[in-house]
Amino acid sequence: DRMTNVTVGAGMILDRTASELLKTEETKERARLASLKAVNSDISAKERAQRFGHEPATIWLTGLPRSGKSTIAHALERRLWERGCAVHVLDGVNMRLGLSRDLGFTADDRSESSRRAAETARLFNDAGFITVAAFVSPYDADREGARERVGADRFLQVWLSAPVDVCEARDAALHPDGSGMYAEARAGKIRNFTGISAPYEPPKDAEVILKTNELTVMEAVDQIMAQLVDRGVIPSLDD
Repeated sequence: DRMTNVTVGAGMILDRTASELLKTEETKERARLASLKAVNSDISAKERAQRFGHEPATIWLTGLPRSGKSTIAHALERRLWERGCAVHVLDGVNMRLGLSRDLGFTADDRSESSRRAAETARLFNDAGFITVAAFVSPYDADREGARERVGADRFLQVWLSAPVDVCEARDAALHPDGSGMYAEARAGKIRNFTGISAPYEPPKDAEVILKTNELTVMEAVDQIMAQLVDRGVIPSLDD
């Protein structure tokens, strides 16, 4: 007290550790994110489907390197395009060169890559597009996370189940000088390589299973197209 010099209150300032400050900032960040609300388009999903002549969907191709994901993805894109569909390929390599260029190949990085791909596919689906996603996506939990983010009614999982020895032989044929991915993985030059030094978990609930060591590219595309018709994504192939 300024008049009597009697202490009427006391306080103490405690030093806060860097981890405590970080937790506080993370709490604030989560609170800010929780307050955000999605911005919806004035154009309805029904209007988009009427304009494009089909429903939106994400066709998620998963399998070992060299199982045929990119080849089949682009062949499917061409088939759908020729039917007048609004379609595009979301390729894992292109994601690595752009949106996911900051990620490596650890299990956590692969999970984050799948999350970003699924969110991108969902945005394209919201715009009415058919997205053909071609990713190794080796972990079942990540694929199921993608299904959840995109929406089960829009998600079609396709497993390219070529055995690892077939995929490795294909890679060797493309790189007879021994510079292929599998050869370098065997030599320890590539770490965390799926099928060699990192695991691949076969899908438990794929809607389509393609044995690409037994099918031609067009036969594989035919099976996916048939599934899209059955699910009501595209009109009957006879229309």
